[in-house]
Amino acid sequence: MYYLRLARGYRALDLARWLLTATAAAVVAAFLLRALGRALNGTEGNLERLLWCLPPLAAVAWFAAVAARAVPAQHPERITGLTAAGAGPTRIRLLVAGEVALACGLGSAVTLLLFLILRNDIAGPSLAPAVGMGVPLPAAAPVVLLAVLPLVAGVSAAGAIRLPDSLPGRPAEPARTRHTLLRVLLPAPVLLAGLGLELYGLRPDATDAERTLDLPAGLPATSPALLTGWTLTAFALALWTGPLLALAGRLLALRRPAPLRLLAGRTLTAQARRLGTPLAVLTAVVALALVAWRSWARTGAALPGLTLVEGALVLACAVAALAARLHELRADRGPTLDALDRLGTPPGLLTGTVALRALAAGTVLLLTGGLTVLLCPLP
Repeated sequence: MYYLRLARGYRALDLARWLLTATAAAVVAAFLLRALGRALNGTEGNLERLLWCLPPLAAVAWFAAVAARAVPAQHPERITGLTAAGAGPTRIRLLVAGEVALACGLGSAVTLLLFLILRNDIAGPSLAPAVGMGVPLPAAAPVVLLAVLPLVAGVSAAGAIRLPDSLPGRPAEPARTRHTLLRVLLPAPVLLAGLGLELYGLRPDATDAERTLDLPAGLPATSPALLTGWTLTAFALALWTGPLLALAGRLLALRRPAPLRLLAGRTLTAQARRLGTPLAVLTAVVALALVAWRSWARTGAALPGLTLVEGALVLACAVAALAARLHELRADRGPTLDALDRLGTPPGLLTGTVALRALAAGTVLLLTGGLTVLLCPLP
């Protein structure tokens, strides 16, 4: 009953978030059921196909976590009403997580229905192996397999919500600045270790016999040292995204800044910690796509259709997560924007502030993303 009443109060953004969650869950469920159908036919590579389902599953869980965290900021009246009705932080977390799990469950149910319809002698020769046509289907197998998706998304959503500082009558926690230096220095050893492994893999006496790690999707084989080194390098650059955003904000507000630079710099510095993670994830996804596209273009390999679908799904979830975080930050800055509006701040000043912040953040992302692509050891 609660979710029915909740759906009646959906706005356009809520409906878009719900539909995107259900659609992404349906696509991931299709990947899982395809792996199940191939396994029923006894084909090889079952473990590899199942592992290929992990990136889109992680992308859906990531989007569910970011979108659920934005709910208290987007709907404070909903949180206030639940609190007045006696719901505590744990129950509110469970309700939001249940909404996400319900959307994933409905999307998975639609895919399961289509899967069963195709198995009823409807699928053509190209789809017959993917749905396991002609092979008995254990009743528990698809149910257990598809239950993983709502469970993972619901747990991610419940763990991401920060409610104690968002409930009415409780003061917000002060900004944490004591770990700033640690966040800046921690990626340095990771980056050095990654560069060291890459240099070791690219040493002059290295032979092609060391490239024993076969990559999927038509990518060239590489050595474990090169792949591990590039992974560590990309991870270190992603960890530096938030601190670099804060540094860019401080540079904008240096000396005697004009109101435009002052507002842009202070806002970017305050939002860097919460904005850095979704921007780092989106940058890493785009960098990985560029690396794969560069490799495919040089080797002339055919682009796998399923890989393109998975890449599009992961990219869509990363973009949607960033949009949810931006909407959350804008909702948090609502009182500040109202105060500036009452003071007579020109609209052009606020627009220029947004443009300047976007320019500074884009420069940081070009730096980290460009280095991630350039340091990739794939030919």
